[in-house]
Amino acid sequence: MDPLGAPSQFVDVDSLPGWSDAYEAKQLDCHQSPVEKARVDVRSPFPYRKDINEKIILWKGDVALLNCTAIVNTSNETLTDKNPVSESIFMHAGPDLKDELQKLKGCRTGEAKLTKGFNLAARFIIHTVGPKYKSRYRTAAESSLYSCYRNVLQLAKEQAMCSVGFCVINTLKRCYPLEDATHIALRTVRRFLEVHGETLEKVVFAVSELEEATYQKLLPLYFPRSLEEEVQSLPYLPADIGNAEGEPVVPERQIRITEKPGVPDDASDEEGLETDLSFIGSHAFARMEGDVDKQRRLILQGQLSEAALQKQHQRNYNRWLCQARAEDLSDIASLKALYQTGVDNCGRTVMVVVGRNIPVTLIDMEKALLYFIHVMDHIAVKEYVLVYFHTLTNDYNQLDSNFLKKLYDVVDAKYKRNLKALYFVHPTFRSKVSAWFFTTFTVSGLKDKIHYVESLQQLFTAIPPEQMDLPPFVLEYDARENGPYYSSYPPSPDL
Repeated sequence: MDPLGAPSQFVDVDSLPGWSDAYEAKQLDCHQSPVEKARVDVRSPFPYRKDINEKIILWKGDVALLNCTAIVNTSNETLTDKNPVSESIFMHAGPDLKDELQKLKGCRTGEAKLTKGFNLAARFIIHTVGPKYKSRYRTAAESSLYSCYRNVLQLAKEQAMCSVGFCVINTLKRCYPLEDATHIALRTVRRFLEVHGETLEKVVFAVSELEEATYQKLLPLYFPRSLEEEVQSLPYLPADIGNAEGEPVVPERQIRITEKPGVPDDASDEEGLETDLSFIGSHAFARMEGDVDKQRRLILQGQLSEAALQKQHQRNYNRWLCQARAEDLSDIASLKALYQTGVDNCGRTVMVVVGRNIPVTLIDMEKALLYFIHVMDHIAVKEYVLVYFHTLTNDYNQLDSNFLKKLYDVVDAKYKRNLKALYFVHPTFRSKVSAWFFTTFTVSGLKDKIHYVESLQQLFTAIPPEQMDLPPFVLEYDARENGPYYSSYPPSPDL
């Protein structure tokens, strides 16, 4: 305990500057207009959330000195690891901590266990065990490290804790690459706060001088402090951003366990022992991966099963997605040919495609395909609608049917399943004929979703005008052809 009148060595989390504070001060110093009002064409899977950012603190210092509800200790399976974080916690907590740890009887990798804080300013200590990293077992290490952060947060939620101070769980001793581990840490905390944000007031990342630069670099990807920073950070997100909880996802390991392994789903009970046993070994329960070369040969011969075809298609799509996230697509983004606007009358996300902004003969169409995937991957997980403005397009803006067919074939099944309507605005007779041929003879399942819209008045019956961000030339054309409809609607200055 500190002598009477002596300044405490402990640091109150409420006195620490938040993640957004320094950024907001910088914006004021630069006399910039509030970027929250800027229109964003592309949204990140980790969108700007001021309420979440207010809970985040990045602090260079010793986690043992934090005055918060709980701090995190990273240790080994016997809870006796001697690393700088643990040694500092043991030194400040006092000898009673060692006695209590003996009662826990260790902790498995990825688990989290709770003790009192004793002489610490923090009331509790949450002990967790990070994984040992080997490149050949990377997937297992990623899953274990995710479990560490998730279980700590879950324990904090269950104990109704107000604030948690995280150390960097992956220690140098365990050889986990700092940047890879930081991605997992940040996205797991972000996903947790999106769902359970009301249960925590503060989350502090206590880092050393060596770790601070990595956290400063990666925090804007998962906790952007403005719409502008969100857009700037989007190209730097890794290909694997986990599932809805931040957990690493490995498609090849998602197996399906059937009620009767070895029996086709449509087999009847009456068939009994006469069931064709050649099916055994070909279903997902019996094997996780087959001979890739054999599968490719069977694809060419048209003999591969529907399930195997879907799996192969998913792999191909994931490769396109990885390439899209790694590629510099800023030149395509600058065209403003594809962007997200508001929602329709059913609450579904509205995506806009501006035909006149696509210079087909001047751009790399493969990059255009990559950009479409990059933008749409997280949009297509829920129901959405497309609005295509054919207004004032000419031969230089006509998308080739081969390109559209390739796009339709490449994208994931979720795109087709969750697309609920495609509004074709200001169509010409020629474009209607082309669309009919394309949806009749080239792709299936799209024809019933297309709605030809001759005027904005028709469009506004499905999508409220205040939910639409329209190019000025579209408004001018429609007013000229159909008369003004919504005169108080302001055109977007950016298009």
